[in-house]
This record gives sequence, C-alpha cells and structure tokens, in this order.
Amino acid sequence: MSDQDGKKTLGVRGGGPRSGNVKQSFSHGRTKNVVVETKRKRVVVPTKPGQSGGKTGPGGTPLGDPSRRPAGISDAEMERRLKALQAAKAREVEEAAQREAVEKAREEERERRREEMEAKAREEREREEALKAKAEEEERQKREAEDAAKAAAAAAAAPAPAPGEDQPGRGAGRGAPAKAKTPERADREDRGGRGKGRGDDGNRRSGKLTLNQALGGEGGRQKSMAAMKRKQERARQKAMGGPVQREKVVRDVQVPEAIMVGELANRMAERVADVVKALMQNGMMVTQNQTIDADTAELIVEEFGHRIVRVSDSDVEQVITTSEDKPEDMKPRAPVITIMGHVDHGKTSLLDAIRNAKVVAGEAGGITQHRGAYQVETEAGQKLTFLDTPGHAAFTSMRSRGAQVTDIVVLVVAADDSVMPQTVEAINHAKAAGVPMIVAINKIDKPAADPDKVRAGLLQHEVIVEKMSGEVQDVEVSAHTGQGLDELLESIALQAEILELKANPDRNAEGAVIEAQLDVGRGPVATVLVQKGTLHQGDIFVVGEQWGKVRAMENDRGERVKIAGPSVPVEVLGLNGTPEAGDVLNVVETEAQAREIAEYRAQAAKDKRAAAGAATTLEQLMQKAKDDKDVTELPILVKADVQGSAEAIVQAMEKIGNEEVRVRVLHSGVGAITESDIGLAEASGAPVFGFNVRANAPARQSANQKGVEIRYYSVIYDLVDDVKAAAEGLLSAEIREHFIGYAQIKEVFKVTGVGKVAGCLVTEGVARRSAGVRLLRDDVVIHEGTLKTLKRFKDEVAEVQSGQECGMAFENYDDIRPGDVIEIFTREEVARTLA
Repeated sequence: MSDQDGKKTLGVRGGGPRSGNVKQSFSHGRTKNVVVETKRKRVVVPTKPGQSGGKTGPGGTPLGDPSRRPAGISDAEMERRLKALQAAKAREVEEAAQREAVEKAREEERERRREEMEAKAREEREREEALKAKAEEEERQKREAEDAAKAAAAAAAAPAPAPGEDQPGRGAGRGAPAKAKTPERADREDRGGRGKGRGDDGNRRSGKLTLNQALGGEGGRQKSMAAMKRKQERARQKAMGGPVQREKVVRDVQVPEAIMVGELANRMAERVADVVKALMQNGMMVTQNQTIDADTAELIVEEFGHRIVRVSDSDVEQVITTSEDKPEDMKPRAPVITIMGHVDHGKTSLLDAIRNAKVVAGEAGGITQHRGAYQVETEAGQKLTFLDTPGHAAFTSMRSRGAQVTDIVVLVVAADDSVMPQTVEAINHAKAAGVPMIVAINKIDKPAADPDKVRAGLLQHEVIVEKMSGEVQDVEVSAHTGQGLDELLESIALQAEILELKANPDRNAEGAVIEAQLDVGRGPVATVLVQKGTLHQGDIFVVGEQWGKVRAMENDRGERVKIAGPSVPVEVLGLNGTPEAGDVLNVVETEAQAREIAEYRAQAAKDKRAAAGAATTLEQLMQKAKDDKDVTELPILVKADVQGSAEAIVQAMEKIGNEEVRVRVLHSGVGAITESDIGLAEASGAPVFGFNVRANAPARQSANQKGVEIRYYSVIYDLVDDVKAAAEGLLSAEIREHFIGYAQIKEVFKVTGVGKVAGCLVTEGVARRSAGVRLLRDDVVIHEGTLKTLKRFKDEVAEVQSGQECGMAFENYDDIRPGDVIEIFTREEVARTLA
C-alpha cells in the first residue's frame, strides 16, 4: 500500500481498530526503516527488501519470505532472535550442569559428615567401654585385696585345726590352702565381679555391698543392648537433622455422637495441635474446646491410622443386665396384690384387718400405711405382698413407666353402696393392666348390705363373678368383724397358684419404686418392691434419673435387714435424689456406671420435656395415627356431669367408625376430671373430653406437666362432631385432578436472567399461573412442575384464554423444544368421610 506522498509503507497484519498507522518511512543504507504508530506505542521496524537467503525462523518460517514471516520482523531481527534463543538454551544446559555438580558436592559433604559422626560415635562408645572395663578391673582388684586381708585376719585369729579335720563355716572353694587360688576360681571371681553375673541368676551380686555401690545404684537393672542401640539411632538421626521415627500404636477409639476436639486427641494419644491441624486441612476452623460430630471424628480417626468404635449415648444403659433367666434358676415367689376401690368402701379398714389378724401384735401400726407395702403369711405358710396405693394415679403412673408390679387386683366394693365411679375406674385400670381381679364385697355385716346388687352392677362393666357363672372370684368380707378374711386370703393364694409366679433370686436385683419421699433426718427414702434377684446392703443401683448405694434397708415391720429377695418390699436409704413412683431400680457394678446412666436419663428427660411435640394433642395424635399403619383406634376419655349424658356420649362414640378406624372409649365417668383420669390418659396416649364438668386444680397441673390435652364441651353434638372429625382425619385424603387447558410451544427464546422461555399458543381451555403443568413430548410426560412465569406481551398475567399467545417458563427446568405440548391441570384434595 502507499501513503499520500507516494512512498511505500508497511501495513500491520490484523487490521481493525488494533492495527497501526504508518506515519513515515526513511532509508538508511540498504535498510529501510518504517515507523509504525499504534494506540499503545511507537515502533521502528527495520526491513531489508529482497532478502530470503533460504534461512528459516522459528517454526520453519523462511526469513526471506515476507508472506510467512511475522509482520514487521526483518531478517536481521530474526537472526538476532535465533542467536538469543540458542544462547538461552546453552545457558540453561550450563546451569543444569552446575546445579547437578552442586547437588553432588552437597551429597558428598553429607556423606562425609555422616561418616564422621558415625566414627565419632564409635570412638565414644569404645572410650566409654574402656573406662567402664578399667573401673571394673580396679574395683575387682580392690575387692580381692579386701577379701585376702579378711581371710588372713580370720586365719590368724582362729586356732589351728587338727590334721585331716574339716574347717567349719567354710564353703566350697575355701579349703585347706585358703590363700591358694586356682585358675578356675580366679576366672569365676573375675566373672562374678563384673556388673551383672552371667550364670543362672543374672541379678546375683558378688562380693561385699559397699556404701558407694548402694548410693550409686550399681548392680541394679540395666538397659538392654537393643534399648541402647535404639537410643543411639535416635540420637544419630536427630544429629543428622532427619525425622525421628517412632513406632505407630494403633488404638481402638470410642467416639460418641458428639465429642470435643481435645478429648478426641486424648483418646487417640495424639497431639492436640496435630488434630486441630488435620481438621483445618479438612475445612473446619475449630479449637480444642469445640465439639465435632461423630462423622467428622471418624474421618480424623481414620486419617491418623486408628480404629473407630462408634458408641451412642444410650449405650451407657447396656451395663444393665437384660439377659433372660434360665428355667432351672426360677424359684416360686410371693404374689403382689393391689387393693383398689371407691372412697369410703373400706379399703384401709380391710388392710388393717388383714394386718392385725396376721401380724404379731405390738408392732408399729403406722409404719405400714406410711410405707404402702407389707407382707403377711397365711395359715398355710404362704406369703402375700400387699400394696396400699393412695389412689389409682399411683397405680397408673407405675404402669406408664413400665413397672408392671401388680399380679392380682382386689376390688373392694361396699355391699350397701354398690358400684360407684371410682369402682369403675379401678375396673378399667385393672383391665388396662391385664391382671386378674378378685372382688371383695365389704361391709357385709351392715343391715343394708345387698351383695346381689353389687354383682348385678358389676355386670354392666363386663365383670361377671363366679356366682353368676363367671370367672371372677367374689368374696363377702367384713373388715369390722373379720368375716371372710381367711376366705379372701385363700382366694388370693389360689389365684397365685394358678399364675405360677416365679423369679430368679440369684442375680442382680431389679425392682420398682412404690413411693418415695424426702425425710428430714434420713434424706431421700424410697419404698422398693424387689421383682427379680436379691438386693443386698452395699449394692450400687440406678433408679430412674437417680442413683445411690444401699446404706440401709428396713422391712415393713421397721426391722433392719441385710438382703431382700423377690416380692419383698423394703425401705431403701442412700439415694442422691428422690425418684418417682414406678421408676425401675437396677443394680450395677460401679458408681461411675450408675452416675453415667442417671445423667443420661436426666438429660434425655430434659430434652423430651423441651421438645415442642412432646404434648399429646389431638392433632399430633392424628398425625401419629397416619404415620403408624397399625393404629386403627382413636382412644379417648369422657367425663360428664350426669350418668345419662355419659351413657349417651359413649353410645354416640361407638357408632363412629368403619372398617379402617374406630373410636375406643377407655373410660367414661361422672364428676370432675381428676388426676387419675390424667394418669390413665398419659399411660394410654389419649385426650380427655369433659362435658359440663371441669378439671380440678391438681388435675390441671398434672395435665400441663404431662402434656395431656383437655377439651370442654357443653353441647353433645359439638363433642361428637370433633371426635368424628378426628377419626376422619385418620383416613388419607383423596386427590383428584382437573385438566383445564393445553398449550403448544411454537418457539423457544433465551432471556437473560430468566433462562429459556417458551412462546406458546393456548389451544384448549385456559392457562393459569397457579395451576400445575406437565410437559409432553411425543405424548410422553417428561416433566411435571409449576410455572415460573406466565406473560402476555410484556405483562405478567394470572391466566391466558384459549386462542391467545403467551410466554411460559418452567420452575427449575429448561429442556423445552418447539412442538412440545404443555398440559395445565389443578389438584383438589377430597377429604374422606365416615358413613
């Protein structure tokens, strides 16, 4: 190309805005210089026209070929660059050779130093051995001189023996020629005087023990040659600057659900800094006092080469013996009888009558009622254990905590009062516990007594006595006159014989707390009924969230005892806190185990109380029933103001349900809601419904603590509707789909910030943004989801009618193509109802 002056200029390859403009050109000899000015700098490019010469540049480019040479590069410049490249390669080779020579010299220097260190260490060992040998030789000579002097003094002091007579007091090797020393004896003494002997007894000390030897520790246990070699090897490696290798010890590391970094390092016997460093390398910036989870701890343990043993917090309870007893170890035990019934029907009077008749007079009568458990012995010699519970609440609380302590229930009913509300409660409690029942018809001595009325009243609650062709034993008794007491005890003994009650006394004790209190002078005291094994004084035990050691035990007569076998109630002292009624007592081996189990249970109970879903509400009960396919019953408790209302509610509850779900009334009664009702509801996981009644203050407090829901009603139809709705909630809802439209994708557009948008034509029905959509390709569903956007022109719209065009974008899905069909539909949940 040429400029305006007609001079030949050099163009810059590439063109465009980055190309240079030739400002001027001038000649210098045979070289023509062209000045090229770019946006960045001004460059003077020398050129030699007509020079090819057959030389080639980098990559085989001919130097004289302007078409293949880089723009603006002359032959001289190419030659200069080639020479510079060759010089750089030569320097690189020379530097590599120099580095190799230096490395070789350094290696030779290290080898020379290593040899010098080994030679120095060898000379030091030889010098130490020579000094040691010299000291031993001097000591041996000194000892020989002392022995010779002593022998000479002894020979001078002793009278000369007769010829042929043995010299007393001299051992072998000290014969007639006392001062003569054979070569064997000299060699033996030489060997015996050098440090440790080399005979059968390696620790034998020869010669006299001097003060220097005693203070210097000479003659004690010395290190072996292997230990000395290992020490010298570590010293040599440390002197040479190399790492001191030590033998790796692989350990079994127990890791709970959460562990502190410092504790993990201690269990691995590793430095805390190394463990923190390993965690930081894994992306966790933690300190030694922070807590990590078990999965992270497992990675660190495996990285350090140890073996992990995963344990959970609940594993602390594995120390409690849960093995089944062998049949040959089982021995008969006394039955446990619980007395239940309505107020003022004579439960306490009956207990006092049995105790006074069967226990020797003159004992403290108040202790029994205070303890709530005692034993009596029948005329046939069989022992019976009675529980005097203050009410049904204690009975239910024990059952709710897993303490099935009762074998037989004695239901006390007054002959002049028939069946009362608390009598019905006692029947329901006994049925829920699944234990046999014996009916004691009390106050038979009164003129208004009518036992047949009692038996007829029991029929309404499915309790059929033997005199009415049933299976439940009934005995007419009088606590005032003592009538029928022997017959009652015989009936109890007969029922116990049918049950064949047995237990293994030769194992760690297991029992249940009947009641517990905080005594001012003795501290926490618990009345424990031993169920399995034998409880000894001094045993360490854990009971619920408490633990302790048996300091002392007292029986029901106030006597101190050392042991308590199965079915024996005792009062235990030595707890660190007051347990709850129904807590299970287990004997463990050590205090540490008991303390650890008690702390775990206390923390678990605290977490359970703090959990938001701990309350037994009606909605949570419905959700629980949905999750558990085996649950087909809805248990409830009903209390009403009058008997007629209670019966009407129960009859309405029985009509609710079908083949999948039904309502089960655990208990219905008349009167205010009491603690007994709350206890039964907690044990069975049921809500309490009150019709024209309210819960008393203790019941409200108990319901708040235990998370039991109480609902009040004044209209019977509202109660029935709520229970029916709860039962219908157990049925899964039916989901129905309604197709409302179809749209076809005509074109796909890419929109920044949105993604792929489909330009659609609504071919049928209507397209709504709130509806569900399916993407069909060749009549096959490839995606189902929701719309991210629905636009008509540039406006976001709620729906688009048939025949109109619109833009659609799917939520989290971009694989759309022209020709795909979009199916628009709505879902409707139809609740199933009970017929």
